[in-house]
Amino acid sequence: MAKNRQRQASLDDLGARIAAARDAQQPAPSARAGALRGWELAFRMVIELVVGIAIGSAMGYGLDTLLGTLPAFLIVFGLLGFAAGVRVMMRSAEEAQRRLMAPETRQTGAGASDGKERGKSHGGGR
Repeated sequence: MAKNRQRQASLDDLGARIAAARDAQQPAPSARAGALRGWELAFRMVIELVVGIAIGSAMGYGLDTLLGTLPAFLIVFGLLGFAAGVRVMMRSAEEAQRRLMAPETRQTGAGASDGKERGKSHGGGR
């Protein structure tokens, strides 16, 4: 019995040393990681805008070639693609803002649901 306890104690000690060594090898979080996330967001937003314009222009060009009215639908759908790209970019910016503000609301204890609940209670009679 004493031998099992001694073995268990040595295994627990070994587990603690392994965990300490593993923690020592983990890289410390740096400000550079946040900067990379910023570049990632900027690149994503630019891609969304360009893809919106490209898809709209391609659809317009396809309609123009089918109907024989070359610049008309290309311009209209190009502008619609631009508007769609800007809309998606704005959604991405709002999502990034929510992610950025989420840790602060957890720390202060004020949740985003407070505003939603307040809005529901005032708008219930409409």
